[in-house]
Amino acid sequence: MGTLAPFALKYERRPIKRIAPYSPYRLYRLLTDLEDIVAEFGDDRDRLFRIVPRVRQFLTDAQWLEAFYVPPDPKKGWSVSKLYDEPDYPFTVQLVAWTPGATSPIHNHATWGVVAMLDGSEKNSFWRRTEGDAIEKVGDRLLEPGEAIAFTPDTIHCIEVLGNTPTVSFNLYGKTDYTKRFEFDAVAHTAKRF
Repeated sequence: MGTLAPFALKYERRPIKRIAPYSPYRLYRLLTDLEDIVAEFGDDRDRLFRIVPRVRQFLTDAQWLEAFYVPPDPKKGWSVSKLYDEPDYPFTVQLVAWTPGATSPIHNHATWGVVAMLDGSEKNSFWRRTEGDAIEKVGDRLLEPGEAIAFTPDTIHCIEVLGNTPTVSFNLYGKTDYTKRFEFDAVAHTAKRF
């Protein structure tokens, strides 16, 4: 069972010359557009090709996000700030912060996702299943401020925070199938629920 390669998008958080009257692309519009895209398109790659530009548009207008992130917990090495939470809402919208030098376990998300770097740098290492629960590394991608990466449900990765400053990212995920979400051990060739 292979994995589809994630794809990257660069966005710039800079002032844009506006033609009056201008209405910012707010969080509620992004969320409404997400619902419409997911209802209209069944294929995750088709969805992501439509979602990523909207995330870019939202982040261009959303300097206010920086005030909402919670610094990473020194003991855990990370923190999560939910930006929107509603019972039975099928998306996760959050800011995630990691301490310098932190690493995540090798894992998948069992859903589509978009991660956009707001501050700091991280290396994403990608893996694919080879046989059973065995995995092999297939590459790395550096994620810097102004860049976003999109994942399909079977993408397997881990992150490593680079540099001496925490990372802050905008993370958007579809509905997770927890029966298919795993943490992988590349040495022992095992996978356990995550």
